[in-house]
Amino acid sequence: MKRKKEPIVSFKLDPGNPPPLTAEQRAELDALAQRPDSEIDYADIPQSTATETWWLAVRSPLHKPVKKQLTARLDADVLAWLKVKGRGYQSRMNAILRNAMLDELDRK
Repeated sequence: MKRKKEPIVSFKLDPGNPPPLTAEQRAELDALAQRPDSEIDYADIPQSTATETWWLAVRSPLHKPVKKQLTARLDADVLAWLKVKGRGYQSRMNAILRNAMLDELDRK
C-alpha cells in the first residue's frame, strides 16, 4: 500500500507586519496587562543575577562554534600525550582548553 504524501506547508512571518490578533487574543492580552506583577508566580524559576545567568549560558548543541586555524607550539611530551589516544587530538586539545576557560569563568 502506497502512503499518500502530505503537502509541505510553510509560513513566513514578517515581524514588522504581524497578522492581526483575534478578539479572543486581544482580550487575553488586555487581561494579562491589567494584572499586577505581584501576581506572577516565580516559584519554578531559580533566582540569579543577570551577570550570573549569562556566564552560565550554554550554546545549543545544534550550534557549531566557528573554528579558527592557528599555529601553536606545544611541548613534545604534551603533543605525544594528546596523540597517543589516536585521531582527534586537535579536538581533544580544544575541549581541554574550553574546559579550562569555563572553569576560570566560573571562578569569577
